[in-house]
Amino acid sequence: MITYEIARNYDIEKIIEVFESSGIIRPTKEKERIRSMFENANLIYFAYNNGELIGLARCVTDFSYCCYLSDLAVKKEYQKQGVGKKLIEKVREHIGEKVSLILLAANSAMNYYPKIDFEKADNAFIIKRKS
Repeated sequence: MITYEIARNYDIEKIIEVFESSGIIRPTKEKERIRSMFENANLIYFAYNNGELIGLARCVTDFSYCCYLSDLAVKKEYQKQGVGKKLIEKVREHIGEKVSLILLAANSAMNYYPKIDFEKADNAFIIKRKS
């Protein structure tokens, strides 16, 4: 049975397993950087299957106007089962209707997000990280 909950504590090794299995590119060889990413996020949801971490949604938000969905990752064997969609639903329930949910999609996910009610934005800009 898959359950969803706000992260109260976490195991960096398990998070790295999810990232590596999911296909999302994150600096998984830099454990301290991953730890910092999660310590400094202010809304994290995890998906579990019988206690095994299988998915995550990591956000940075002011809980009033906007929420940036920094990571949405689901282990490969659990993809296409609605886990990512449910994680986003949990985030949206938590932040409420007055808060916009924003993300940068990987090229491989460009067709996924419109299927779950995201609108493509043509008015975004980015200064990319160096590494």
